[in-house]
Amino acid sequence: MKTLVCTTPGAFAYQEQEKPVLGKDRAIIKIKRIGVCGTDLHAFRGTQPYFSYPRVLGHELSGELVEADNAPGFAIGEAVTFIPYFNCGVCIACRSGKPNCCVNIQVCGVHADGGMVEYLSVPSRLLVHGEGLSYDELALVEPLAIGAHGVRRADVQAGEFVLVIGAGPIGLGTMEFARIAGANVIAMDVSNDRLEFCREKLNIQHTINPAEADAAEELRRITNGDMATVVIDATGNLKAIEGGINYLAHGGRYVLIGLQKEAFSFSHPEFHKRESTLMSSRNATRQDFEHVIASMKQGLVDPKTYITHRVDFDQVKDQFENWLNPEMKVIKAMISHAD
Repeated sequence: MKTLVCTTPGAFAYQEQEKPVLGKDRAIIKIKRIGVCGTDLHAFRGTQPYFSYPRVLGHELSGELVEADNAPGFAIGEAVTFIPYFNCGVCIACRSGKPNCCVNIQVCGVHADGGMVEYLSVPSRLLVHGEGLSYDELALVEPLAIGAHGVRRADVQAGEFVLVIGAGPIGLGTMEFARIAGANVIAMDVSNDRLEFCREKLNIQHTINPAEADAAEELRRITNGDMATVVIDATGNLKAIEGGINYLAHGGRYVLIGLQKEAFSFSHPEFHKRESTLMSSRNATRQDFEHVIASMKQGLVDPKTYITHRVDFDQVKDQFENWLNPEMKVIKAMISHAD
């Protein structure tokens, strides 16, 4: 089968590999859609933590179930997605109901080869029913689940002011699920194009560009002086992470979805006087996947809004680097295999 391999930072190569053979408790999916995410872009740049080369990228996936062992309730030919965080099931995190941060986790497309292939073998226990959604929609469940998990970590309540820093795909999904939770959402980004997308496509009423305005003053104005009771970083940018504490209300919660390779620091007095709660948010759980799918089916989220660029699998090698260019205004690039 044809496989696209990121051989070294900045380099892709198409290779022929053996089609996977069905194993015990495994399922084989014929891949139909591959969403390109920040992890893939960082891996291509050589800036992704926990990464080694060569690697087959891709974990925002959907496809047709073609073979399965021990997958009760699933039918051959069914459209599916899956949870791409391969957990061990026995560590302290797994035993505590937190498989998303398993001690021995193997994330598809990061620690283990991913979905830029024709056929992919995955654990049957991680399959997720398509529920009548399209392949495009199913490929977007995973990135939206990342945001949904961060919102759940923050325990967002109706009426709260929630500031989401970073209007990339993960940040946009975070905004959507904060809105669904009933929050007053504020988007912050240095890109006016991204902020316009938030206003026009997601109906986010409050946006701040910290490169053009005093962000703290803008936030005080929007929140009637209270600041945001929840701040969620979806940038992974060191400066943004360290500055986010200054936007947090006293008694507020600060959640880091974005991942930074370096150490970060806060002013202890600023952190302490707020009695702040600091949390990381890693990956997502089946509960989050199910919440996303239910929200799609109810029309609360329109995942097709995010797809700004499309390309056939055979063209990815030539097009991928272009998606790093801000002038391309990429929100989500979607790779297609023939249906």
